[in-house]
Amino acid sequence: MERRISMGKIHPMGVSVGEKGIQFVFVSRSEECGVILYDAAGSEKECIPFPKHCRVGDVHTMCVSGVEETEFTYAFFEGDRLVWDPFAGKFVGNEEYGCLEGVEGKRACFAPAEYDWEGDLSPAVPYEEAFVYCMHVRGFTRHESSGVKHRGTFQGVAEKIPYLKQLGVTTLELQPIYEFDEVSREQGRNYWGYTRGYYYAPKNSYAVGDSRRACKDMIKALHQNGMEAVLQFYFPEDMGQWEILDILRFWVTEYHVDGFHIKGQCAPMELILGDPCLKGVKLWYYDYDQRLLRAEGNGQKRVGIYEDTFCRTMRRFLKGEEGMVGPVAEQLRSQPAQAGKINYVTNYEGFTLMDMVSYERKHNEDNGEGNRDGFDYNFTWNCGVEGPSRKKSVVSLRTKQMKNVLSLLFYAQGTPLIFMGDEFGNSQGGNNNPYCQDNEITWLDWRDLERNRELFGFVRVLAEFRKNYPGLGRSGKVPMPDDLACGYPDLSYHGGEPWQADMTPFSRQLGIMVCGREEFFYLALNMHWEAYTFSLPRLPGGQLWSMWNVTDPECELSSGEKGQQICLKPRSICLLCSREEDSE
Repeated sequence: MERRISMGKIHPMGVSVGEKGIQFVFVSRSEECGVILYDAAGSEKECIPFPKHCRVGDVHTMCVSGVEETEFTYAFFEGDRLVWDPFAGKFVGNEEYGCLEGVEGKRACFAPAEYDWEGDLSPAVPYEEAFVYCMHVRGFTRHESSGVKHRGTFQGVAEKIPYLKQLGVTTLELQPIYEFDEVSREQGRNYWGYTRGYYYAPKNSYAVGDSRRACKDMIKALHQNGMEAVLQFYFPEDMGQWEILDILRFWVTEYHVDGFHIKGQCAPMELILGDPCLKGVKLWYYDYDQRLLRAEGNGQKRVGIYEDTFCRTMRRFLKGEEGMVGPVAEQLRSQPAQAGKINYVTNYEGFTLMDMVSYERKHNEDNGEGNRDGFDYNFTWNCGVEGPSRKKSVVSLRTKQMKNVLSLLFYAQGTPLIFMGDEFGNSQGGNNNPYCQDNEITWLDWRDLERNRELFGFVRVLAEFRKNYPGLGRSGKVPMPDDLACGYPDLSYHGGEPWQADMTPFSRQLGIMVCGREEFFYLALNMHWEAYTFSLPRLPGGQLWSMWNVTDPECELSSGEKGQQICLKPRSICLLCSREEDSE
């Protein structure tokens, strides 16, 4: 069939249906460029150069008649070099994960896919009510113990939604799910995906069947269960600002995502925050110009500050370092008035929760870099033995330390985040940088859920408590004066004696009382290697302190002439709540 080629429009980029046929738009400085069409089997059918007159700046554009949109796959070319369309919504040929031949043989395809969202709306969970679960889509269900039908896929995540709801999760943070080359001859394996990607296409190998439909099904199912999807996007420094804005708009409109965690140094945050299409979308970044921190007209926060000060502070305190009581107190009450604050002690980068209490040194030998990659200092303590141990005292102490971590995370102001598997003690064998490990190092072993059912239950209790007592998740920093007019400061610090906190560098103990409108809470922290007794503040008439949740069951609450006191065992945390004197 004779082709008719005419000047196309310069937008949208990539391939689309134009008035006179299929429109191809490609950005290149080269004068020798065009498009190659392939048949369904991947054999080249036709090579069509861009005419010289079909160019605006570095944008080459043409409309080609006589091409059926469902009958071709394609790639662009510059001289002798193939270039995969960075604006393609789907690729073929790379459906199998980790196959080098598949990556090199992939081709873009154009097949607009209709989808019924069934009136889908974002749950728009406020930061004060959110519990974030960070995951790698493949690693979450790839292990045979996951029990899902389609392991390592968007469908597998959807199958696990009841589990996530049971845990209390409100928000999923997903490591890169856009198309990227997970393996190459030059760089080997890239499991995480923090590289320039094909940002408009959900990853083919993360789905069975059409990756676009599978991704949308997953997000719709999350929304139907009141849960959000926040996607990580890594943008290299040479990305154009217009490209970034287009990509974010695309995922909001086409895939209904609820937010983005933007990684990389080039993000134009002021432009992103000012974009009306992105209004109401959560935006997480490591730092913001204070001028940009403002809530929406309805008081809903958009911005989430995502950096590791909380992580480092809590790890050093749990390790027993000196001079940490003051910084811990500040981090526990810290919460910007106009922004969310994402708190975590573990994440995809660094030790898992189990490894944090089992290793002091990284063990990245399997990465093939001579153990030179990853963090050299992790602010961790191995509880006396490096690596796995069957010694009961070590196992017991590690369980208590993990509960201490989780307690600090959920009792703090801000939004708690855990990394997948931390709720049941997942280990990566001390590897704190498994960026290239697509194997059982990074795949969740769901048999650990039964082995550590107690820890899973502890997380559920903390999440439920936080949900039921929203006073522990205020929208701003907890004030020290009596703003609630309850006769006590909204927040106060204590020690061996009420109202007398020991903030000296040698102290490893702190009592924190928070007053709600109807209840009082007292958080007792002891990271010393010896027991410590707190004398508790007296409550208003008719009320007593009651232990609600404690990381060491041998801690004791007693009453004496001076009132109630609690003896905390070494390295223990206890939350006490007020109750009526005659109630149990």
